[in-house]
Amino acid sequence: MKLDEGGIIKCGGKTLLPLLLFVLGSAFSLPVRTAEAETLNVSATVISKNVCLILAGATTLNFGAIDPAGTADITRTATMRFMCFGSSPMATFAFSSNDGMYETGPGANRMRNNVVTTEFLPYNISLSPQSGTVPRWSLQTLTITGTVTSPNYRSAYVGNYRDTVVISINP
Repeated sequence: MKLDEGGIIKCGGKTLLPLLLFVLGSAFSLPVRTAEAETLNVSATVISKNVCLILAGATTLNFGAIDPAGTADITRTATMRFMCFGSSPMATFAFSSNDGMYETGPGANRMRNNVVTTEFLPYNISLSPQSGTVPRWSLQTLTITGTVTSPNYRSAYVGNYRDTVVISINP
């Protein structure tokens, strides 16, 4: 490599200046990145070292025979027993339920007619307590309250209606 009298770099008879200018120009024309700041939200929930179990098998919430001439909402309750055990003296629990086999959306439970399977009877359920903290090895009761409103049962097709709802406890 040598520099000729015009200031052009040559190597083996080839001119290197255009290549050198391209490399230098590319290096200085790169976009400059500035530091960006992003946030990271951090959270945690510490659950107890216990396990909670529902102690009963299937439970029935029976609305009974409903008279379509009635004007009052029909409300019934059922109960389940549960217990938490493990290494912590207190256990934090939370119940949840799916919306049944024939639901039309969140919180939109429906029972299906056993004969005319295109007929449904809407109802709602609530769980109490839905969550809480209890001493381990202490037998507790979950109350399930269900309601069928009078506008729904007054227009319902005659027959028996059924649904299955899964109730879960965590942890």
